[in-house]
Amino acid sequence: MTYTPLPPREAPRHGAATSRLAKETHQVTQPAKKPASYADVLAAPDHMVAEVIDGELRLQPRPAIPHAAAASALGEELGPPFKRGKGGPGGWIILYEPELHLHADIVVPDLAGWRLERLPQLGDVPYLTIAPDWVCEVLSPRTAKYDRTDKLRLYAREQVGWAWLVDPLQRTLEVLRRESERWTLLDTWRDDAKVRAEPFDAIELDLGVLWERVVLQES
Repeated sequence: MTYTPLPPREAPRHGAATSRLAKETHQVTQPAKKPASYADVLAAPDHMVAEVIDGELRLQPRPAIPHAAAASALGEELGPPFKRGKGGPGGWIILYEPELHLHADIVVPDLAGWRLERLPQLGDVPYLTIAPDWVCEVLSPRTAKYDRTDKLRLYAREQVGWAWLVDPLQRTLEVLRRESERWTLLDTWRDDAKVRAEPFDAIELDLGVLWERVVLQES
């Protein structure tokens, strides 16, 4: 049998090789997207709520009136007995829309509360780095999926004890307690129910005050 050697492989043209090498080098050195930072939060428009979750800047418009009414009313109900000790045990600091820096994440819950033994006083600072004992997110159609997923996961990671989810359009309250790294739904109430909800079960809360005088548009 006669063996006929194959002809030598033609070397690529210099121009083609250079072009391919440049393309491969560009693909390798393409910089990754820079995670969002506090500078991005500070640069956000004043009419937007800015948060950073998992390195992503999230901008949301200021809440609509049903949302604002529910958050304000809840703070008014919990403030006297738990923040002031009037008609209740006291022992809490409760803040409206505090900016929280929890490791690399920056979030702004609608309401948050700390037991005094963990946060005995407030300093002249733009944000807090101590995770709260309780948070409340007032849901809106734009933010509900993030509040229920990304933010609840973040709060569980930071060992927040309780989370309340208030839906001012459906007029419901969901109360969750963290157990290990997971959330347990304790109960759900709606409309004008009178409830005792952890961790503020020392008083009876009338849910009706959260949507009092708020007229919703018919769908």
